[in-house]
Amino acid sequence: MSTVGWTWVFVVGTLALYLAVSVWARARSIADYYVARTSIHPVWTGMATGADWVSAASFISAAGVIAFMGRDGAVYLLGWTGGYVLLAVVLAPRLRRYGKYTVPQFVGDRYGSDAARVVAVVCAVVVSFLLLAGQVRGVGVVFSRFLGTGAGAGVWAGAAIVFVTAVLGGMRGHTYTQVAHYVVVMIAYLVPAILLSLLLTGQVVPALGLGGRLDAEGARLLGAEPGRHLLAVLDEATAELGFGRYTAGQRSTLDLLLVTAALMLGTAGLPNLAVRFFTVPRVRDARATAAWGLVFIAVLYLTIPAVAAFSRATLLAAVSGRSHADAPAWLSSWERTGLVRWNDANGDGIMQWSGDPARNEIRMDPDMVVLAAPEIAGLPAWVPALAAAGALAAALSIAAGLLLVIASAVAHDLVKSLLVPRLSQRRELWWARGTAAAAAVAAAALSTRPAGPVVETVACAFGVAASSFFPALVLGVFWKRATKEGAVAGMLAGTALAAGYVSWFSFLGGDPSSRWLGISPEGIGAVGMLLNLAVAIGVSLATPAPPKQVQEQVESLRYPREARTDAQGPPRDRGAAFR
Repeated sequence: MSTVGWTWVFVVGTLALYLAVSVWARARSIADYYVARTSIHPVWTGMATGADWVSAASFISAAGVIAFMGRDGAVYLLGWTGGYVLLAVVLAPRLRRYGKYTVPQFVGDRYGSDAARVVAVVCAVVVSFLLLAGQVRGVGVVFSRFLGTGAGAGVWAGAAIVFVTAVLGGMRGHTYTQVAHYVVVMIAYLVPAILLSLLLTGQVVPALGLGGRLDAEGARLLGAEPGRHLLAVLDEATAELGFGRYTAGQRSTLDLLLVTAALMLGTAGLPNLAVRFFTVPRVRDARATAAWGLVFIAVLYLTIPAVAAFSRATLLAAVSGRSHADAPAWLSSWERTGLVRWNDANGDGIMQWSGDPARNEIRMDPDMVVLAAPEIAGLPAWVPALAAAGALAAALSIAAGLLLVIASAVAHDLVKSLLVPRLSQRRELWWARGTAAAAAVAAAALSTRPAGPVVETVACAFGVAASSFFPALVLGVFWKRATKEGAVAGMLAGTALAAGYVSWFSFLGGDPSSRWLGISPEGIGAVGMLLNLAVAIGVSLATPAPPKQVQEQVESLRYPREARTDAQGPPRDRGAAFR
């Protein structure tokens, strides 16, 4: 059977599984829809959190970016992992003790301000749309290469699938569906990684293969001597082509630090991750969820650098210096998607892949590297098909969660809380589902013209989250003196800086040479966060302190104890004192 045939088998089979789980665990009440009635066991919630983490950025793009950037690309793994620990230790137990549905709801209640709630809703929608753009692009890549559709058709098909799983199941169905997503994603990522590691180094564990030596088959495939270290061979090959050593970096130290900080702080302030900790019964379960989530995330993140190195090494051996007329079938297939382009500048018919732009005749999008690696290495047709199904699961998993964030922000935090307070639960549920449908259509339309690789688009979203939510959450939990005026002013200032910078340099064609201090769009979120923090503190000190009851409630959040829950409904409202 061909790769396309195997892909249809895996994709149809896994989609049927997801839909079956969504129907079995579908939401039957408003509490089910928003927080799964706070009834999910920490192990399942931790696995669902792992699925949230393993987005298209992690599955498709992270290894590809590391493969092309070397050491600098690892900043994404460091930032996201550090941010998860920050969220788990600093914010998750406190947010669970608060015991409500959404991050904008916490911001609005804590600061006693409808304006703060509206700003938080807008920020949540903006961040979620940026993330959705990256995920749906990943869906388009899979559909265009492996299912024979155009990228645009793949985007719309993916949006439809996301809408059905998110709208039908709500947070309850989404959580259990993500458990299935996680299992599929891990199998789909680890099987090709293990086979590549065995092929090149003879090591079963890919992370050990990264630092291992080439065996006879690996040496033959890469055109090197057996027994040499994989990274040493890769360093030499990339340096000879003018790319610089694979293990060396090109980013400035300042940008490296700012990108890491933006990813960390953005992770801690990301609304679709924070709400995950609202779905467990107790505060101690939120801590257990964080621990389990870290275990499930580590399985993938320890494998990504190895896959990046394997992919880069096989790509160099398969393409550079080869005749285009004799190019393997996989190259022609990827050329048809537009993610690989060859321009025979000197007319010799030989593919020149070089770090010198004047001599480089090959352009490869990082998003194709992981999916193409099994084909490049000559693995059986079912292996790249399995990887394609896993990539689709990774993109659909987080995309459904993002739709729920947008739906809850509009239906619960805007319509129910501000515009129509007497709205019934049934009508609120219809508002949420209608918003999700509109968001799916809009995200698909925006995703047909991506601004760059999935991981870069997603990193920009994390930067906007860092500059908007993180200071408001931290000050709201740990500083009793923080006021509504300070929170609103800080969120507006930080978001305006980060969103404007990202829009100009990532979407509107700004000249990279004019970047402020050479800071990339992925790193500006750290600067926006500092601006937000400074403005929030300054304005808070210049305005009257919050009421005493709010300050006492903040004090209770700082020392989270067990939060009582109602087995038949949402958690007890600890935000009442804020209002």
